[in-house]
Order: sequence, then C-alpha cells, then structure tokens
Amino acid sequence: MTTKDKEIVLFTWSGGKDSALAFYNVRISKRYEIIALLTTVTDEYKRTSMHGVREVLLEKQAASIGIPLDIMSISKDCSNEEYESRMHKKLLYYKKKGVTAVVYGDIFLDELRSNRENNLIKLDMKGLFPLWKTNTFKVAATFIDLGFKSIVTCIDSEKLDKKFVGCEYNKEFINELPDEVDICGENGEFHTFVYDGPIFKEKIQCIKGEVVLRDNRYFFCDLIPG
Repeated sequence: MTTKDKEIVLFTWSGGKDSALAFYNVRISKRYEIIALLTTVTDEYKRTSMHGVREVLLEKQAASIGIPLDIMSISKDCSNEEYESRMHKKLLYYKKKGVTAVVYGDIFLDELRSNRENNLIKLDMKGLFPLWKTNTFKVAATFIDLGFKSIVTCIDSEKLDKKFVGCEYNKEFINELPDEVDICGENGEFHTFVYDGPIFKEKIQCIKGEVVLRDNRYFFCDLIPG
C-alpha cells in the first residue's frame, strides 16, 4: 500500500502507555498516514495536565517516533467551553490538510468516546479507537510483552497509595494494584510516561525527580530529561 492509498489521520498523544500501544497498532496496520501527534499542555507549567510530564519530554518522544508534535496550549483554569473551542479550531485546521479521522487511546469509557465522536461529527470527521473494548488485562500484557517501558507519573491518592507513583509500569506493579483499580488506570487511577519500546528509534532518557502533591489529591513524580 502506497502513501497515496493511506487514510490521513491525526493522533491524540498523551505520552502514556495506552497512546503508545494504540499508536503501535495503527502503525503496523499500514492503513493510515499519521500526520501529527496532538498533545494538550498547560501553558503555565509547560506540562501535560493529567500526566504532569514536561513538554520537552513529549518533544523527545515525537522526535524518536519521527512524527511532528503539535502542542495545543491551554491555561490552568481552562473551562470546558474554551477547551472545546480550541480543539474545534485545531481539528478544522487538520481537516483542511486532508485529515479524515482522529485516533484515540481510549479503552472503555463510553461517555468519553461519545463526546469525542459528537465533536468530530460536526466537522464530518470520525474517530478511530484501536484499543476499544479490549480487555485491560490483555492491553497491559500486550504492552509489556512488546517491550514497552513506562513510569507511573501520577496517581490519584483517593484510589492508590503514594508508593505507586514513580514506579515502573510492569508485572510487579500490576500485581500490587488493589482489586478495585483498573489495571490500565482507565478510570483515572494513574497515568504513565513511555520512555522506550518498538515505536521509538531510541530510548527517551529521563530520571526521576521530586514527588509533589497537587490539589490535595494527586501525587506527581517529576521526570527530568536525562
């Protein structure tokens, strides 16, 4: 299949494990041309809002993958209306470049998927969900077995103990999770940063820094570029 035969898509990139596995699945299908990795970053902190990862590390991921990174900046107090407006403009920009679909790493949150699809329909675009309704135990096992490496950068202290933040996402980590916590953290229990694996030309060098508590609830482990 030539590049001309492939559907042009935009990939929503968080830098975490589900994004990485979804990207891997899209790439090996050879059906799509990924034009860019779209990431939302909080402007005041220069970090992803939920994962707390520095913008520079996202840039290193994109460089290692070999696809341009497009950062959509939002304020720390960004309202949902403002976010939707900015995303609409961003999607319209890519539609004019020939993008027909947007890829997401979501697994089973129906309301989130519906919201994404409803916004895309307004632009006559569609969503692609490579991991959708895959058992999260299978998602985790596939991610690890493929040789991906990632660090837990954020945990919700109402669902997990502080000891989990900064850990490697591996079989040992998974085995220690409480039964009520989704193995992929799909309900927001934790978030990750992927630093190595089959989608990268080279490993993303980083070291663990300070662990901080924000909003009296979320523990973040800072990752410092190596």
